[in-house]
Amino acid sequence: MDGSEGVQELAGVLAGLKERSGLSYQELGRRVFTSSSTLHRYCNGKGTPGDYDLIVRIAKECGADADELNKLLRYWRAATGQGQDPGPVSAAVDRGPSPVVGTASAGAAVSAATAGPTTRRPAPGMRFVLAAVMALVVLCTAVASAPYEAATAAVPASVPAPSGATSWARAPKPVDPELFGVTMNSSSGAMPSFRTGALRLWDSETRWAQVEPARGEYDWSTLDRLLDGAEREGLPALFVFGGTPAWAAPDARKAPYPDGSRAAPPDDLDDWDAFVRALVRHAGTRIDAYELWVMANHGHHYNGSVTTLVEMTRRASRIIREVDRNATVVCPSITELWSAEAHEYLLRFAELGGYQYCDAAGIKLYQRRIADPPETMLEAVRKVDRTFQLAGYHLPLWNTGTTQTLPLNDPLEEATAADHAVRFYLTGLYARNWNLARMYFYAWGNGKIPLVLQAEGQPPTRAGRFVDRLQQWLADADLRSCGHGVQIALPENVWQCEFLIPDGRGTHRTARIRWTHAGTADTRAGADARTVEYLDSTTREVDHRDTVRVTERPVLIRYG
Repeated sequence: MDGSEGVQELAGVLAGLKERSGLSYQELGRRVFTSSSTLHRYCNGKGTPGDYDLIVRIAKECGADADELNKLLRYWRAATGQGQDPGPVSAAVDRGPSPVVGTASAGAAVSAATAGPTTRRPAPGMRFVLAAVMALVVLCTAVASAPYEAATAAVPASVPAPSGATSWARAPKPVDPELFGVTMNSSSGAMPSFRTGALRLWDSETRWAQVEPARGEYDWSTLDRLLDGAEREGLPALFVFGGTPAWAAPDARKAPYPDGSRAAPPDDLDDWDAFVRALVRHAGTRIDAYELWVMANHGHHYNGSVTTLVEMTRRASRIIREVDRNATVVCPSITELWSAEAHEYLLRFAELGGYQYCDAAGIKLYQRRIADPPETMLEAVRKVDRTFQLAGYHLPLWNTGTTQTLPLNDPLEEATAADHAVRFYLTGLYARNWNLARMYFYAWGNGKIPLVLQAEGQPPTRAGRFVDRLQQWLADADLRSCGHGVQIALPENVWQCEFLIPDGRGTHRTARIRWTHAGTADTRAGADARTVEYLDSTTREVDHRDTVRVTERPVLIRYG
């Protein structure tokens, strides 16, 4: 069967299923998070979904059985020229959780089926069962209002369009305040004066070489100031390992710091064990999590072998768990995730068993260029998720930083910086579908980087104030869906995440945050819309007849 025959056969089966279901294009499109016009193109052969997951969602909404799903798979492969068989069911197993929400019992079935003591990939037979369960989950709590239509939409041609962002919906899940983290570029013990949810200690004079300047001699003063400040604010602290002392690896390459630290493992791993043990015993429960090396695949920070890094990870994990069972162990962070080499490094670390010793995986997310929309990071998140699926692990992802070259970029204009700072965290919420759990903004206290939240000793910038406002919006909120463009019947440049937010009277009501990655668009407020809130703390009343101008600065629409 050639490609054109596959397209027509696929369209015929989809059209037949749609007619059999009795659903209108509008209703079916709403249920599977795509526009009615796009769905119509798929059913008349004028377009083909690029993702088999979408076909599964359409088919299951229309009551397809297993034979029909397998037939659709054959036709889709012929239509798209996909040489690799993704399996007889949706790529939900190969690419992460299915972007649909089901009933509580269906969600519990998925959780029960995927839970277990190991993060290894399920056996082939079990994978079929898991995928079948996921494919059967029905979309029933996604956006319930009528589709939104744009009156106008303007997008600058020079701005890159983000890719790889699949719309999704799930049972509501609390927004964890710890998602809103910052890396501390300060050693004074001063804390951010705007709301934040977690602290990461790096470039804060807490490198190994600074804490242990001579074998067995420790200077805890800076670390204690920082941990005391975190305790005062009730903020969890993430300690980052890196910067081997010169005495522990005298012949190794120097790291990019004036303290003489080395970008290598110690010559004797017993020195590593001793430092980890001394640190954990001294900190006690004041350190909540440990990142076991910084930028492990970047030669400026680590140029030892992957085998040695895995062994260091194994040893450190064992010691940390012996002393503090409740601490979170984060595997060494991987940077340059836009490159194939970074994913090869990740796979090598996984093949050697490194991830089995950790509770989370450290990754470095950032745009290709500092001025690119933050939403472009989703492409890297999706690639990471696929690599982990290939490796056979499914750990929570902690975004712990940015690129080595960040300080070389020119400052962003103030308004752009403020918008991007807020959307950095919204992109993290959007990436929940790929298991992203933490976002640490780089950095707090540093006033010499392109995007500054707050320089130490100065008041928060507009970016810092807007990040504070975003967290006020989402305090005690539950996230239930994120989507963008025609997938959720919005203009292509519009993004949206939907929440349940406390109304102050004991109930939760629907709220939606909307923004564009570039340009502007006018969208309908939607049924039961009540107010639109802005990051500058202003508010206006609206109703379902009103339109809302959406820009690169997110707005919150409250309903009910």
